[in-house]
Amino acid sequence: MTQEKPSLDELTERLLQFRDARDWRQFHSLKDLMLSLSLEASELLELTQWKPADDFETDAHKEPMQQRLKEECADVLLYLLLIAERAGIDLQQAAADKINANELKYPVEKSRGTAAKYTEL
Repeated sequence: MTQEKPSLDELTERLLQFRDARDWRQFHSLKDLMLSLSLEASELLELTQWKPADDFETDAHKEPMQQRLKEECADVLLYLLLIAERAGIDLQQAAADKINANELKYPVEKSRGTAAKYTEL
């Protein structure tokens, strides 16, 4: 039987309970959370250092890289949830809005098969 995945709201609530039980909110200013997110994203990027793209793509699906990648992705997500909570941002709505905006910036007929920025289309 597969366990149901928690929603972003459920993850955020669990994360806040974890944080508050340890009295860590005092260390979680918006600025420091954003710095921490950047540091965690750098740790994610570090996994690719000195590896050819094709090799990394293959390794990402095998242990131990799969576990390391999973942990770093989770760290990035958790800091992002804390930032969104602190700033009062509904991440799911923000993501949907961004996809909508990108659909307008990158119409299929102009952007298909190109990595050009929307200002260059």
